[in-house]
Amino acid sequence: MSAQVALFHDLDAVERDAAGALARERRPWMFDRLDWFRLVHDFTPPKGKLLALRARNGKADAWLFLGVDRGRARAYSNWYCLRFGPVVDGGDSAAAVDELARGLRRGGVAQLSLSPIAKDDPLGPALKRQGWMTRRAESSVSWRIRVNGMTFEQYWAARPSKLRNTAKRRAKTAGLELRVHDRFDPAAWTDYETVYENSWKPAEGSPELMRSLAEAEGEAGTLRLGLAYRDGEPVAAQLWTIEQKVATIHKLAYREDSRHYSPGTVLSVEMFRRAIDEDKVDVIDFGIGNDPYKADWMDEAEPLYALTAYDMRSVKGLAAAGRAAVSMLVRKLRSR
Repeated sequence: MSAQVALFHDLDAVERDAAGALARERRPWMFDRLDWFRLVHDFTPPKGKLLALRARNGKADAWLFLGVDRGRARAYSNWYCLRFGPVVDGGDSAAAVDELARGLRRGGVAQLSLSPIAKDDPLGPALKRQGWMTRRAESSVSWRIRVNGMTFEQYWAARPSKLRNTAKRRAKTAGLELRVHDRFDPAAWTDYETVYENSWKPAEGSPELMRSLAEAEGEAGTLRLGLAYRDGEPVAAQLWTIEQKVATIHKLAYREDSRHYSPGTVLSVEMFRRAIDEDKVDVIDFGIGNDPYKADWMDEAEPLYALTAYDMRSVKGLAAAGRAAVSMLVRKLRSR
């Protein structure tokens, strides 16, 4: 079984080599697609030079996208990414990920920092098999619910009574108009940005990236942009995508001066209803963050991790591991 690793510093070269394997049609998860890495490259490029590795072992391929600066590599991603890791395709994917770990040395990588990664991410074990020292620490949580054929009424009946009562009361008294767009609409996007700018949320990290993402998902028909209006003014907004029976909640916000109307809750009811009854999703993913309110809407919390790894067969890796060990010891001593 032949094995090979190719290194790229240009996304166009990756696209030619992948021959469609990283396109929407083949990759159901948004953050595995070449289009996603192009958005990162165009709007929020990480420090360092792009290093894209493609490993092939038999019929299996695996890709890893990194930003490398003087031997230290980070995920070629940003804060919008809900999970990061190798992109694998077909066959014996574990063998292909092992080849990725070998290829990191060819790419001059001695230290690796990736986050957020899933509990079952295969890269950490592959690195260990190749002589790297790895450390994985829980960094956040991803909430989700498996709908499993439920109707919205069945889903809603299982929610806490306090949530259901609040939603019912506010729906009657707040006088909200709800709209959900499945195509990009410039006026609706302006309303989304207005809500976000007047919400409790911090300033948007890259408004241009979010607009480009919404435009692309709108063109593909996967966008669900929900807006709540009161007296003609937008007071709550949510950005979802729905693809391959999975609904992903990317953004939600409400105007701080309208919180007593609970517009976010009322809008969420409509978004969940539409996803479950009309889009017939199997899973709803609430993204990253262990906010207490998510437990009212979801059933499962899965931990996410940060992975740090050092190549113990390289001088730079050994030195970086030594510095990290000393730093950890100092923190422990100070805490005592």
